[in-house]
Amino acid sequence: MKSIFSIFKKGLEKTTTTVSRSLAGIFIGEKKWDKSTFEDLEAILISADFGVPASLKIVEDIRERYERGHIKTSADIFEIARNEVINIFSKNRREVNYAPAGKPTVILMIGVNGSGKTTTTGKLAWLWQQEGKKVILAACDTFRAAAVGQLQLWGEKTGCYVVSAAPNADPASVAFDATQAALARGADILIIDTAGRQHTRKNLMDELSKLRRTIDKVYPGAPHEVWLTVDASLGANAINQAREFSKAAGLTGLILTKLDGTGKGGMAVALHQEFGYPVFFAGLGEKPEDLQPFDPEFYAAAIFESAGK
Repeated sequence: MKSIFSIFKKGLEKTTTTVSRSLAGIFIGEKKWDKSTFEDLEAILISADFGVPASLKIVEDIRERYERGHIKTSADIFEIARNEVINIFSKNRREVNYAPAGKPTVILMIGVNGSGKTTTTGKLAWLWQQEGKKVILAACDTFRAAAVGQLQLWGEKTGCYVVSAAPNADPASVAFDATQAALARGADILIIDTAGRQHTRKNLMDELSKLRRTIDKVYPGAPHEVWLTVDASLGANAINQAREFSKAAGLTGLILTKLDGTGKGGMAVALHQEFGYPVFFAGLGEKPEDLQPFDPEFYAAAIFESAGK
């Protein structure tokens, strides 16, 4: 079985190539580093979507230590970058807000079309099933038959009960039935998959508020988590998505998908720096086990390690 770190390392290979090899190229040789050297460093980090605030902070730390004579090799630079990224994620870091023992934890999955939300829902079910938890899935994307079928396949694969309805049914009614079923069946976790929606469509965003109210009526205090799936390759648009979804649905955390398919894996840093939302899981490949609980140490080491050795 692959180690968790090896999953992070393989999943972040493209970002490592973008960042680490470029950094190593800048600092080769004995020449004195000047203003342009640090500007090149900033450009590399920003191009990998670490975001301007985080990129400037990392570069400022490196500049300060260089000027004090504390940097002797490129390996020192990678260590500073790793530690700064870990420090950024240490703020607002927390565990999943599970319900008290004997009660189901309700998780509402939201995101734009194509962000990998339904697949991620299935992989979460698989992960928690591996831990011996009883999971129920709710297919609230009633307008896309393929989404319901996809979730039902995950139900068969994981042995999870799936609550669904006829095409074009009211998503809130499905969420209502699923929440009742989770309570009645003694589920540990209910994952509610919602339709993908563009964050610019107000009527669709308002529907998320209705879903939350419906769930809370059946089970006061639920949902316990509202997670936005973010396609890591989207760049700055992911920031806009997170902002609008937060207004409509009260985000509590993020799941980054498709990190393996982009050289811009720094988006995890940018989103956390901008909003402070915890990143709970990272999609690092196509297999179920490639969805992993997000680990800042593994993430930072995977990006900044190989070229620094």
